[in-house]
Amino acid sequence: MKKAVFLDRDGTLNKDTGYPASFRAIEFFPFSYEAVKKLNQAGLLVIVVTNQSGIGRGLIRESALNDIHRRMKEAFASRGACFDGIYYCPYYAEATDPRFRRGAECRKPQSGMGLKAAGDLSLSLERSYMVGDKVEDILFGINLGVKSILVLTGHGKESMKDLRERGIRPAFIADNLLTAVEWILEREKIT
Repeated sequence: MKKAVFLDRDGTLNKDTGYPASFRAIEFFPFSYEAVKKLNQAGLLVIVVTNQSGIGRGLIRESALNDIHRRMKEAFASRGACFDGIYYCPYYAEATDPRFRRGAECRKPQSGMGLKAAGDLSLSLERSYMVGDKVEDILFGINLGVKSILVLTGHGKESMKDLRERGIRPAFIADNLLTAVEWILEREKIT
């Protein structure tokens, strides 16, 4: 069974610009490439899990999202970093297209995307991690049974306040993805 680090996309790997409809609208944080590369070098699988209700809302076509993710993989690969999987949830309860209106068991904070990845890639969830900037990311990690790390990029600072009010404590709070990865790698040396 393999260990993995699940990563949120918008606000964690790149600036959160709402509903980007093309790769040109994505701006990766400069430290994201190094962070993913360090996880690769440590032998941890790197899996992106991202809510993409923009498809169900009619703001982006699924083919455009697939193009964004293909080009994202290429951009990271050109810097020596790779993703072992990218999972997304396209559903929106009020979608006009009935294909995207079904139940959202895959939508974070539900664990559907993580369970699918675990089955596809033979993951040991209890030995894995989740890194994200939103309350939903932390709850996704808790629901999935992995260690959740909140980053303070994106919506992180607002999420930190919300989590405190709810009495929910992530395993760690990091300034950004790179400091989260350094914390993970330090823990991996111990275990």
